[in-house]
Amino acid sequence: MKYLIVGLGNKGSEYENTRHNIGFKVAEKIAENLEVSFNTANFGWMAEGKHKGRKVFVLKPDTYMNLSGNAVRYWMQKENIPLENVLIVTDDLALPFGTLRMKGKGSDAGHNGLKNINEVLQTQGYARLRFGISADFSAGRQVDYVLGTWNEEETEKLSERIETFAKASLSFVFAGLNNTMSAFNGK
Repeated sequence: MKYLIVGLGNKGSEYENTRHNIGFKVAEKIAENLEVSFNTANFGWMAEGKHKGRKVFVLKPDTYMNLSGNAVRYWMQKENIPLENVLIVTDDLALPFGTLRMKGKGSDAGHNGLKNINEVLQTQGYARLRFGISADFSAGRQVDYVLGTWNEEETEKLSERIETFAKASLSFVFAGLNNTMSAFNGK
């Protein structure tokens, strides 16, 4: 069985440590846990590994957030990965900082990366793992907030949260969506 885990983010050093790039950070931790490295590939950076006998592709798209769907579709088709074996890791303003929420389907909730994936794949029926970044910004400052860096309190807790999200992602590969949601949601 093959799985595709896609961490959403934006390429470029100016975005590296922003809230919007948390998907990249989780993808990097997954690759580290699998003891594999990212290599330049079509539509981004790809790490390939195995988890409990299952082939795992971990992708960091280089398409910028708003065009992530092209990368997801390309790798699903290239590696013949079914939709039920795809997990998208993304940030979520509606959740308190560090909150984990996995769902098997759903709307884009205003997230442009998910919106593009929905449009390109013509479905909302794929698993997504949302990392809460909270909505601690004043009116009209959303873009500055999501493209801003973590505050001191968040930074102290970030590595533990990223590790938990990496574990949840690999649980999705081995234990499946429902078991992973039961074990990790809200944690």
